[in-house]
Amino acid sequence: MLADPRGVAGGSTSRAMGGVRQQFSTAAEVRLAQASIRFFADLGAPLFRQVGYLFVATTEPGVAALEERRELQKSLGVPVERVDPREVTGLFADDVLAAVTCREDGVADPPAVCREVVRRAAELGVDVREGVDAAELGGEALVIAAGPWSREVGGRVGVDLPIRPLCRQLVDTEPVDGLPESLPMVIEAETGFHFRRTPTGGLRLAMGEGVSRWGFETEVDERLVDDWVARLARRYPPAAGIAVARAWAGLYDMTPDAHPILGWVGEGVYAACGFSGHGFMQSPAVGRAAAEEILQGESKLDLSPFRLDRFAGDEVFPETLVL
Repeated sequence: MLADPRGVAGGSTSRAMGGVRQQFSTAAEVRLAQASIRFFADLGAPLFRQVGYLFVATTEPGVAALEERRELQKSLGVPVERVDPREVTGLFADDVLAAVTCREDGVADPPAVCREVVRRAAELGVDVREGVDAAELGGEALVIAAGPWSREVGGRVGVDLPIRPLCRQLVDTEPVDGLPESLPMVIEAETGFHFRRTPTGGLRLAMGEGVSRWGFETEVDERLVDDWVARLARRYPPAAGIAVARAWAGLYDMTPDAHPILGWVGEGVYAACGFSGHGFMQSPAVGRAAAEEILQGESKLDLSPFRLDRFAGDEVFPETLVL
């Protein structure tokens, strides 16, 4: 049974950036992403467009970090390659010292993908209930997959999940003349500023904030909007002077090490939360692995790095590439 008090795709999924990448800084996160990418590729357009992710570095430390990650990703089988950033028409690259891309990565429509998955599940016999509190339904297993609200749900069934909500903002511009449909997700390695094409031909902008906004408030900070539009004009001059269509904010469900919590956390209680901004892109792998563990007792995918008890000791798996 699938139950969601906010309705299908009514929570953080409806406010997501929509990026799908395999380029992470830890092996555990890379493997989750690898196990998910084929699902997205099979969905195809318009739900997923395999336009790639392009990381550009403008400083020597940035280049070193980029290369260190590239070597890890290549060793795990991710087809990441060094490229000339000037292959992206319109991109300002005079200050770029190095760039890497993975052309298998891309951008998706999170609410539409979510609704499609739920539609397929319903066709297979899953009982889908919207506007229903799953914790009140009973059953053999409760799966906590409530994003930033997961700690609250866990507390109701006697489980303490170290998850905090973090406000993250996004901006969409008006359509940009001549914007290529093949434009990749572009990320500045040092600043974290990144942008992608929207289905309407505009650009979606995002960036980590200098001062983290912890909590459930999702107010738009207009100062960030102005800053990001200025950054866009510099990195992608064809968008200079473009108007903002809308700005909004959503919530990341952050854990102390930016890795998810996956596995049994109590009697009859399974956690699939704490994705720290990566839940949508990792959801195909996690959904399959969770189903295997719940129904068959074990998963083909190694979930040991993501167990809740890792926070009881000194061992952590810090993910540094949180966009």
